[in-house]
Amino acid sequence: MSIQVKNLKHVYSEGMPFESVALDDVSFEINDGEFVGIIGHTGSGKSTLVQHFNGLLKPKSGAIMISGVDITNPATSMRDIRKKIGLVFQYPEYQLFEETVKQDVAFGPLNLGLDKEEVEVRVKEAIELVGLDYEEVAERSPFDLSGGQKRRVAIAGVIAMKPEVLILDEPTAGLDPKAHKELFEVIKKIHKEQSSILILVSHNMQDIANLADKILVMEKGRLAMSGSPREVFARREELTAIGLSVPPIAELLYQLRDKGFQINPDVLSMDEAVEELVKRL
Repeated sequence: MSIQVKNLKHVYSEGMPFESVALDDVSFEINDGEFVGIIGHTGSGKSTLVQHFNGLLKPKSGAIMISGVDITNPATSMRDIRKKIGLVFQYPEYQLFEETVKQDVAFGPLNLGLDKEEVEVRVKEAIELVGLDYEEVAERSPFDLSGGQKRRVAIAGVIAMKPEVLILDEPTAGLDPKAHKELFEVIKKIHKEQSSILILVSHNMQDIANLADKILVMEKGRLAMSGSPREVFARREELTAIGLSVPPIAELLYQLRDKGFQINPDVLSMDEAVEELVKRL
């Protein structure tokens, strides 16, 4: 599985007084098994971009190749593509609707036309993969669960379809710190066990630094930069100029360096920061 985006352009309200170019000549490639983080200021085009991957939005021009298939070609079967691309929107718990957790998670697989036995296996696997006890929650109403649990159920409903690409758009929005931490442990587990492409849209630089293999930085509809977390976050001044930041732990070391300490701020984690501080102090 691979994703190639070539010269993608999207225009909202084209020809109208409020016409807006949301994506402008965006090109990049994502390889099989990669964990990709997409960052950018509000309105930079992040969500617009990922909604093109399963055909929810159509570009004005450009191409998107999913494993060599151009999904912008009108002849392409989007039903087949959507079996491969799982998209979890912000606040996905608002889309829960079935009477029980088990029924809600089963909705997607049933619509794929799978037999009952296969659906049951997938539902149990998905619920347990997101860190919930199947026996405890399967017959409960999803509306009786906590906010963090509801979100896990919503994510389970997508991964039960076994997509080859999983897209999470701000998955921790609105969660308290404990639920935030727990959900990211779940996301790491999903990527490790399914070995699929995982695309994370987030404003949290520390989460991106901890999880991503590659970062795409969006600014005003264009791809401003891309690279590994270390490569991208080494460009602190450029990120600051477009309203972004480096991870908080790196920012601390940058500020120490700015005050005259002989210290290397090129860190991504707390462990790296501690090692650098001990070395210098």
